[in-house]
Amino acid sequence: MHSTLIDNRFLGSLFSTAEMRAVWADTATLARYVDTEVALAVAEGKLGLIPNDAAQAIAAGAHGVQLDMARLEKETHNVGYPILPLVHQVAEGLGAAGKYLHWGATTQDIMDTALVLQIREGLELLEKDLRAVSVQLRRLSKEYRDTPMAGRTHLQHALPTTFGLKCAIWLGMVERNLERLQELRPRVLVGQFAGAGGTLASLGRRGLEVQAAMMQELQLGVPMTTWHTARDGLAETAQWLGLVTMSLGKMAFDVSLMMANEFSEVFEPFVQGRGASSTMPQKRNPISCEVMIGAAKTVRHLAGLALDGAVQDFERATGPWQAEWVAIPEAFLHTAGAVSQAVFMLSGLEVDTVRMTQNLDSTGGLIVAEAVMMGLAPILGRNEAHDVVYAACRTALEQKRTLADVLNSMPEVTKLVSNEQIEHFCDPINYLGTAPQMVDKALALAAR
Repeated sequence: MHSTLIDNRFLGSLFSTAEMRAVWADTATLARYVDTEVALAVAEGKLGLIPNDAAQAIAAGAHGVQLDMARLEKETHNVGYPILPLVHQVAEGLGAAGKYLHWGATTQDIMDTALVLQIREGLELLEKDLRAVSVQLRRLSKEYRDTPMAGRTHLQHALPTTFGLKCAIWLGMVERNLERLQELRPRVLVGQFAGAGGTLASLGRRGLEVQAAMMQELQLGVPMTTWHTARDGLAETAQWLGLVTMSLGKMAFDVSLMMANEFSEVFEPFVQGRGASSTMPQKRNPISCEVMIGAAKTVRHLAGLALDGAVQDFERATGPWQAEWVAIPEAFLHTAGAVSQAVFMLSGLEVDTVRMTQNLDSTGGLIVAEAVMMGLAPILGRNEAHDVVYAACRTALEQKRTLADVLNSMPEVTKLVSNEQIEHFCDPINYLGTAPQMVDKALALAAR
């Protein structure tokens, strides 16, 4: 029985990926608990806190113990946490060595460290797909570096830009998120081993030694202090996931609008039946974009939940910790779905450059009113040029004429400016500014 969107058999593959679901599956979570228990035992065996032969027996046999899942479920429901029921079963399966399992640890040590192991794996998957997004955006930025299109502010024509620059702007967000990922890893990929009260008192003077050896086994960072109720690392992870999905959501918002019939400038890859309507055969809905936008909204709330859950009491939380059990896995799962959809969308994005040019020209030169004003300013003066062009724009709109045509009918303009100059000022292709050079800069930075 599957009751969540992520696990839904016919919707789940849209909103997440099989690889990320495998990271956060209940069986994977149990395996990471066992990994953590094994690392603790091996570290303690090497340091002589428990017999080394017992530690080796734990390492060799812990993962092979067949768990009674019904019993585990029942006991977890009773205890409230899965570690004690898991330790009971694994210890029973290990025989004499089992009495040394979980030596000096507390439940949260195991659960937190296992969570970090899952986060590490999840981040690796997301990095791989984000780099694939970056590759596609670099390709699009380069290919359409000089392709003019209408830039829009407040959903109206503003100034000309290039589609390559639009893609480069998206690329910048992705590259900054990859940079943030490298920065957060040392802060986040830190294990937890602090004992019942966070002081490692059960191991006497050797607690920190065991802690360091355990983290070496797991290839995790050693915590500066106990973080049982200092959850900033996990909250930072959730915020990063929120930034990733926000960036993809902005990209998807742009593409979905550009797919509208009134724009028809880009389209998601064509796949027979994809985005079809049950009643309107002409429809080609922006499916990938919709998933990405939905993920941005969902993960934003999960990131907020992680922040809320990080406000915890004293040395062990009474409730906020459990909120993380929802926020962190689900944020990873939805982010994976969004990044996967972005790779698919960008790899086959259909770009209609002819329509971009038609849209650019659709206002009859009004989109370059600023260019005309700046061109006339040295001749007429700044204020006079503004007033002349403003009046010309009003006339062009009211009479549905081109801006060049109106300007060519204004004596105060034509006595000082030639027809060729007016046509040059009114051609959007001549007012792209440094858009192509900005693309080059973005590509150079991404290549590093």
